[in-house]
Amino acid sequence: MSSYQSELGEGEGIAEELAASQRSISIAEFFEKNKHMLGFDSGARAVVTAVKEAVDNALDACEEAGIPPDIYVDIQEAGDYYRLVVEDNGPGITKDQIPKIFGKLLYGSRFHKREQNRGQQGIGISAAVLYAQLTSGKPAKITSRTQGSDEAEYFELIIDTDSNEPEIDHEGTTTWDRPHGTRIEIELEGNMRARQQLQDYVKHTAVVNPHARIELVEPAETFKFERATDQLPAETEEIRPHPHGVELGTLIKMLDATDSYSVSGFLQNEFTRVGSKTADSVIDAFRDRYFGRAASWEPPKSHEDADVEAALQAAVSNKGKTATAAFASEVADRVADFDRISHPQLADVIDDVANVIEDEHDVRFGSTVRENAREAAWRQILGGDSDDEVRDSLRGDLYGIVDDATSTRKDDAAIEGLADRLAAKFAGAEDARHRFTLAEIEEFVTRSADATEEYDDATFGETARENVIEALWARMLTVPDDPPSVSSIADDRDAASDLVAGMRQTDIISPPTDCLAPITAELVEEGLKKEFDADFYAAETRDASVHGGDPFIVEAGIAYGGDLESESSADVLRFANRVPLVYQRGACATTDVVKNINWRNYGLDQSGGSGIPTDAVVIMVHVASTNVPFTSESKDAVANVPEIESEIELALREAARDLKAYLNKRRSMQQRREKQNKLATVLPRMAEKLTEVTEREPLNIDDTMARIMNNVLVERERDGDTVRLTVENNASTNADLEITDIVTAEPGSANGAQIVAMDDEWFVKWNPTVESGSEAVLEYELDDAADCQVSVDGVEDAKLTVNA
Repeated sequence: MSSYQSELGEGEGIAEELAASQRSISIAEFFEKNKHMLGFDSGARAVVTAVKEAVDNALDACEEAGIPPDIYVDIQEAGDYYRLVVEDNGPGITKDQIPKIFGKLLYGSRFHKREQNRGQQGIGISAAVLYAQLTSGKPAKITSRTQGSDEAEYFELIIDTDSNEPEIDHEGTTTWDRPHGTRIEIELEGNMRARQQLQDYVKHTAVVNPHARIELVEPAETFKFERATDQLPAETEEIRPHPHGVELGTLIKMLDATDSYSVSGFLQNEFTRVGSKTADSVIDAFRDRYFGRAASWEPPKSHEDADVEAALQAAVSNKGKTATAAFASEVADRVADFDRISHPQLADVIDDVANVIEDEHDVRFGSTVRENAREAAWRQILGGDSDDEVRDSLRGDLYGIVDDATSTRKDDAAIEGLADRLAAKFAGAEDARHRFTLAEIEEFVTRSADATEEYDDATFGETARENVIEALWARMLTVPDDPPSVSSIADDRDAASDLVAGMRQTDIISPPTDCLAPITAELVEEGLKKEFDADFYAAETRDASVHGGDPFIVEAGIAYGGDLESESSADVLRFANRVPLVYQRGACATTDVVKNINWRNYGLDQSGGSGIPTDAVVIMVHVASTNVPFTSESKDAVANVPEIESEIELALREAARDLKAYLNKRRSMQQRREKQNKLATVLPRMAEKLTEVTEREPLNIDDTMARIMNNVLVERERDGDTVRLTVENNASTNADLEITDIVTAEPGSANGAQIVAMDDEWFVKWNPTVESGSEAVLEYELDDAADCQVSVDGVEDAKLTVNA
């Protein structure tokens, strides 16, 4: 112990002195000293994080109000600091809420909601305000105007870190040219070294929010990202928690707060996807843990000493000879009908028969008499009154169970040894009704198997033991006892734990997905097209899945070729709830999945078959969930959750299959063009030589080229005022074509073609389907002085020959 510590330990009242120095710490005070946890760990990153938090808030506000977002971001130098201004056209914020939203950490409306949101904790924008005041010492300036207000509300405020409450420096009203919306202005210490990350964030935000218009003004440059659609994300609905995602502490809290008395009512009222049948299944699973299951045994055979009927007659002999005999005989007959019978089943038989005998013989079988009858009959079913008799009786029953559950290599002596020791455990059980939990059955088997290995020189491995446990448990029956009340379970941690386990064991339909708003494959593709000039685009939206009771949807998109860089690694865009993940790429599940896919199988360059592909490609992944599992409070990376990783891989592979088909087709077309080019060089020479040798007219090789290449051939013939287009399909499949002849004079009779006039030109249009190996003839009338130009769609250029 150090000298200082020694002095403390020897002094009087040191405990009181130390206690007096203890105090609570506000969340604002905590993050004041740990701002790196929120993404403000450097000046460069701080600018990006502040923009991100403000833009996320703006997008959420606009979407909740059904307004297509129009967001303005302005970053300018202000002496030693940077001034950040973010404006939106959202619904605005009421006066009393402005200080709390911007000046209080952990204040928000979404934390308790189970629906998809960009932010949930209520930390983001207030953290930016806190960072700004810590680094510049200046308050945040907030302007907000609600729809229909004559003026906008204006506040200048900071956060009191001791109390985590807003401290208002100035409050008033002001004029503002926006009819509604919110504006925040802060000055913060930072730099523009992460300028590329900032631009990427805004650009990628535009990709996954194609309904938004975003303008970014920097000290040196301005960027505008126009909206690609006016279609807002689908509205989400809050859902109740799913039973598979509730932890013990949360369940106890819910049990304390519910108005339900019964467990069934609690399950149906407090959880999603739980109806009466599902609740019954959960309660049965709970009963198995809380009460244990009832063992069932073979009833005595006629040749055995046990006599159920005689035991019953002795137990109820005071009910009259006739009634007693009838009761004992009927119960014995019903018991004999069972292949195996448990104590609860025996109790039901005795109650049913007793009720019938009461009516028929005008006697009463009270609860004590019935209990005596159950005890007497149950001892006979078990084999007798002593433990040794029970052990002898159960041994044969257990031998069959052990024999069926273990391998054929076990000899009879080993099986008999294990069965005998198990029989001793059951015979000596404290619960005469033979109710046992799974843990008790596991203990019986483990101890019996250990003893058999020790004394009988036999081996029962883990698999054999597990099989015996499973066989015994499967033969046991759920008891019919009513579960405890909700309040009783809330006060009993073990009972609550049993209920959690019962919920997790039960198969329950996945949560509804109306709490999620995926981008949709169509808009993912539109977003990529808007921001990346590529040759090919593909997108995939997976069906909803569940992790930890929270529903989630994974979407993937791929852009390839065009102006994309091919010399560097692919651009991997990561998103969660429509928010770009800018930092910690290497710690993200999305990156891990992308690296582990063999992209060479899909036609992309990739060194060694692993890692980020090196090709002209953009790979995008979006995870939408009510609770995205981030690796930290800064929300920069998705955690490695197996269910999410599996869905990311499936989504990427489905989009990649479309890319592979495109690349294969492109290669095929390239090979076709190369072949066609070679023929175009060789055939004219061959035709010229043939003409020289045969001394005939020059050969027309255009048709020959089309037939060799299995092309669709379109030829024009003009006979006076008649124009004739002949379409010959040399391909192996039918051709659905759109043929348009653009002419400079008004055509006459067109035999059913559609004619459209536009700017002194006429468009004569047909949509023929030409079967493989056949031709179609299209005719119309046209002044022979008019010019014609044909356009053919519905077939690749490499598979088309036009002589017109």
